[in-house]
Amino acid sequence: MKSLINILQIAAAEFRFIMRDHGVVLFVFFVPLLYPLLYAFIYTNETVREVPVAVVDNAGSELSRKFVRMIDATPEVSVVANCVSVAEAERMNKLGDIYGIVVIPDDFDRTLANGEQAIIGVYADMAGMLYYKSTLLGATNASLALNKELKASRFYTGATARQEAIATQPVAYDYIPLFNPQGGFASFLMPAVMMLILQQTLMLGLGMVGGGTRERFNGLALPTARIYRNPFHIVWGKTLTYFLIYMLMAVYMFTVVTYIFGLPSLGDFWTFVAFMVPYVLACGYMGITFSSFVYRREDCILLFVFMSVPLLFLSGISWPSSAVPEFWKWIGMLFPSTFAVNGYVRINSMGATLGQVSHEFIGLWIQAGVYFLISVMFYRRELHSRLHKKR
Repeated sequence: MKSLINILQIAAAEFRFIMRDHGVVLFVFFVPLLYPLLYAFIYTNETVREVPVAVVDNAGSELSRKFVRMIDATPEVSVVANCVSVAEAERMNKLGDIYGIVVIPDDFDRTLANGEQAIIGVYADMAGMLYYKSTLLGATNASLALNKELKASRFYTGATARQEAIATQPVAYDYIPLFNPQGGFASFLMPAVMMLILQQTLMLGLGMVGGGTRERFNGLALPTARIYRNPFHIVWGKTLTYFLIYMLMAVYMFTVVTYIFGLPSLGDFWTFVAFMVPYVLACGYMGITFSSFVYRREDCILLFVFMSVPLLFLSGISWPSSAVPEFWKWIGMLFPSTFAVNGYVRINSMGATLGQVSHEFIGLWIQAGVYFLISVMFYRRELHSRLHKKR
């Protein structure tokens, strides 16, 4: 009973530390509440449509103009200018008036009339990957449609519309991306971002509290109060506060943010809660471990913030994990977000059960256990150091 009271006292003291520090309140409460809304709002349109492009039509023929109209008719791009040269189109791109250029060669008609392949130049502004995707997709879809028309007119003269359709496309197909039918950017990115926000803000909060404690108590990592005597109680008490806060934040992201922005939501609520328990614990224990390197409140920002983008790549969401070097895979496994991002995407976007994400679930429990022991060792060392100084 005394142990439980001691743990609750430490948890209450940690909550008071959080509420007294405006910087910690910002990272622990406001960032997890507002950042998911901000990111989801930015990507709320899911896909980029009507990307402005310029056309350089060197052929100037009826067929080339028809091809330009077909490109303009696609939902991905909008032809806003017809330039006389590539240099003129490049100037428009530098001014930000267009994000793509389509170049039709002067031998366009002659090449097709000879039964050869005509080469269309498609250039995209790589400052934004979505511009490239839309420009290429619009030009590709237009070329496929024109190919079908040319093939039907050349080889199937006099055939009915149905016969032409079968001849030009013997096998009909529908392209529907699994678990993200609209091919949206928010549906792809937001689950990973939300898991990273939980980890990074929790680490920042613990780091700022740890740095603030050292500043307040002359370099000591713990206050001098009598309740801070047992390293196990200290770790459990500090973690309890953040665990309760961040479980609520996780539920908020899973329910409110997902509902407001219409993100994929196929997962079972209690499966999600069970999966979040080891994740929040692992993040809390890791935050305590990393806070041992923080001696000033500002240090944690230098240590933790820059890690967000690399951790997104290491998770295997924005870049295929099969293409990640083995060394970096092992580095990624040191962070709970790597397991959490993959597990959460499968649960929320694909409707996976806890058994189907057992690899990630067990990995998070192992991380929680390892970081718990390291954090206990850290506070044990601090307590011994304090006792030695008193003597």
